[in-house]
Amino acid sequence: MDTPERKALATLPVVVLIGIGVALAGSHGGVEAGGIPVFALATATAFVIQWLAFVPAYLLRSERFFDLTGGFTYLVAATMSTLLNPHAGSRAVLLLVMVGVWAVRLAGFLFARVHRAGTDARFDELKQSFIRYLLVWTMQGLWVTLTLAAALAALTSPVRVPLGWPACAGAVIWGMGFIIEAAADLQKSRFRSREANRGKFIRSGLWAWSRHPNYFGEIVLWTGIAIIALPVLSGWQYVTLISPVFVAVLLTRISGVPILEQRADERWGGQADYEAYKAHTPVLIPRPPRNACT
Repeated sequence: MDTPERKALATLPVVVLIGIGVALAGSHGGVEAGGIPVFALATATAFVIQWLAFVPAYLLRSERFFDLTGGFTYLVAATMSTLLNPHAGSRAVLLLVMVGVWAVRLAGFLFARVHRAGTDARFDELKQSFIRYLLVWTMQGLWVTLTLAAALAALTSPVRVPLGWPACAGAVIWGMGFIIEAAADLQKSRFRSREANRGKFIRSGLWAWSRHPNYFGEIVLWTGIAIIALPVLSGWQYVTLISPVFVAVLLTRISGVPILEQRADERWGGQADYEAYKAHTPVLIPRPPRNACT
């Protein structure tokens, strides 16, 4: 077994243990079903769905349904948490709708993109290795768990607090993030669909304000969800507020911005227009474009 496989084998139990830790913290004070905390059930379900989907994905060496499975998992985990909570009220409904709308939109967009391309280059090497590909699917289970943690804690809480200004503020923040992310994805998709733009990088619309506006929108919307969840959290459940922090770290330090920035540098680095775009356009937080890159 070579080094990448050994690393994957060593990382796999760590990922699962982190998921267990989040499940224990999020289950504190939450409702139970059959003597088992609903938060823990939702977390276990998130991982099991990934492992079941991994089997045909590995046998077919396919990644086409990876993002679709992720979106489906969000829907299942959030829905089951709401249905199994006899105390679920308007806050739970609001959170369920927000998670559902986001999951359907993003999963559908990513699935359509991979379907058009026929493949996702991120998985070209990984899907040839059983253990490394299994780790990828397992990490998606952890991704769902950590991202959804604050919402799940609120969805499984027996506490009923009337919707007030935190819910209104959270809803507005979520809405802003959702619109920014969806608009950025649409703009980039349309840009790439035009033959005249083949081999070019996008620097118009929201992409003139930020080099990664879709990621900014993603971080903002999960921050809104955490704000809505906050009033019904207690004790160890506050650990689940790591949700938007996790999203931010993941997208800006691990799998999002660093990878795309490297690919862009390899493709357009040294070109005057690209270097000017990088110099005058923030990586993440949008600001009005300067004349040099309009």
